[in-house]
Amino acid sequence: MKRYLFSTVILLTLSAGCTTVPEKKETRDVLSAEIREAIALFKSADPSIQSFFDNAYGYAVFPRVTKGAFWVGGAYGRGEVFEHGRKIGYASLSQATLGFSFGGEFFREIVFFRQKQDLDRFRSGEFAFSAQATATAVTVGAAAKSDYKDGMAVFIMADRGLMVDASVGGQKFKFVEGVMK
Repeated sequence: MKRYLFSTVILLTLSAGCTTVPEKKETRDVLSAEIREAIALFKSADPSIQSFFDNAYGYAVFPRVTKGAFWVGGAYGRGEVFEHGRKIGYASLSQATLGFSFGGEFFREIVFFRQKQDLDRFRSGEFAFSAQATATAVTVGAAAKSDYKDGMAVFIMADRGLMVDASVGGQKFKFVEGVMK
């Protein structure tokens, strides 16, 4: 029981120190560069994902999500949100899991929104879902076979790390409107 409590305290402490909007201009510039790189990597891994960029009302890109677990797990990442291809703000992703889960990894994630009301739901701050149940791993042709579920399509790309994961959990998002210079 102490182990679970300790893990939970560590995860909460780590996520509390993370902000949705990078405080320094240099950090925002690095995030934007990482997002451009992530988009290029997704398109390179699966060119059919271009149709989602072309047809989605909006999307959120998380170029580096850090995930770790020892029975209790958590993940955190931040990114930018786009409407019709134009940046409209920043978002953070928090994930909590419980189950047979050990290790750590980094991954990239893109959430596409089919229509305005889907993006508006994300912007409301009440947006959460079960990540494992809705994400599609990017491989050649994966996007061509994917479709929206409840107005969104989620794609992930493993970066590096080693994780054994048979857990349940979900992702919660926070959105901050505006583009800082």
